[in-house]
Amino acid sequence: MEQTMSAVTKEQVEAAIKGYREPHLEKDLVSAGCVKGVEIEGDRVKIEVVLGFPAKTVAAAIAAEVKAAVEGLEGVTRAEVDVTWSVVAHSVQKSLKPIDNVKNIVAVASGKGGVGKSTTAVNLALALSAEGAKTGILDADIYGPSQPRMLGITGKPDSRDGNTLEPMNSYHLQAMSIGFLIDEETPMIWRGPMVTQALEQLLNDTNWSDLDYLVIDLPPGTGDTQLTLAQKVPVSGAVIVTTPQDIALLDARKGLKMFQKVEVPVLGIVENMSIHICSKCGHEEHIFGEGGGQAMAEQYGVQLLGALPLDIDIRQETDGGRPTVVAQPDSRSSEIYREIARRTAAKLSLQAKDYAAKFPRIVIQNN
Repeated sequence: MEQTMSAVTKEQVEAAIKGYREPHLEKDLVSAGCVKGVEIEGDRVKIEVVLGFPAKTVAAAIAAEVKAAVEGLEGVTRAEVDVTWSVVAHSVQKSLKPIDNVKNIVAVASGKGGVGKSTTAVNLALALSAEGAKTGILDADIYGPSQPRMLGITGKPDSRDGNTLEPMNSYHLQAMSIGFLIDEETPMIWRGPMVTQALEQLLNDTNWSDLDYLVIDLPPGTGDTQLTLAQKVPVSGAVIVTTPQDIALLDARKGLKMFQKVEVPVLGIVENMSIHICSKCGHEEHIFGEGGGQAMAEQYGVQLLGALPLDIDIRQETDGGRPTVVAQPDSRSSEIYREIARRTAAKLSLQAKDYAAKFPRIVIQNN
């Protein structure tokens, strides 16, 4: 007499999936709302997972973890797991509405200069693109624009209508900077109001094309530009860049508190120049101190998104117009940048969604 296998239930399948904690979301896929479908046909199960963040390089690994968890159930002989992603717009400051053709704006900031913020911003943008997202970068440092050189872009942007600008393109990134409009060695001798107006124009008068993320490389500090960004630019989240040394952390805390005051969620902290590894002997040394970024993250209840080494290749590649993520995509540093990008986007995916675009605009006319 044949013994029939007891059919597994959807609840059992979901319970098995809950046993896997997705490392970027830091929670299970069911609780995160990523499991969109469970189909059971006898002893076979089909599972549809839709992540809220781009995950080209880890999708197969996530699928394998879910598959193993479900195939561990009694009554299941085979599980098929399909992992894709869909980036949606997330909520911004209450008084603002999102920019057309840009789902999410992520500001990259630092309290002080010299901590590698622009290098982190460009590699973050390139890493988001490498993970499968349509990404742009806006260089908001009017006095010291560095993205044109970092992206190896020369020339000026086109204007089809005389009023708006077409973004420049490099390594699949859409880019805009005041540096495209002036000579590289021309100083910007502008007062605060002119700077903030220029930032607004660069953001709003650029014809961005269907971006999942626009990374804004902010100048260091908490001055006019940062205030404009907080009050007039719809930001979904911010990333703070620091080094482990006390003086950098002190200023980074000011940047973090500024975003908290203006109700922009801080997605996490990136600790740059975390450790120096000697290129000759491999000796590791914490030149700028140790554990500062982790301690700051714990103090303010935010995530340490990643720690990057003090690496001469990062500096040389960025100065040469080929940032690390494109110059050495398989290097350890590129791997860290991609991990930072996935964690940043995953953290953002858990924020409230923006539903404004789903509602029709109501126009009242006097007849």
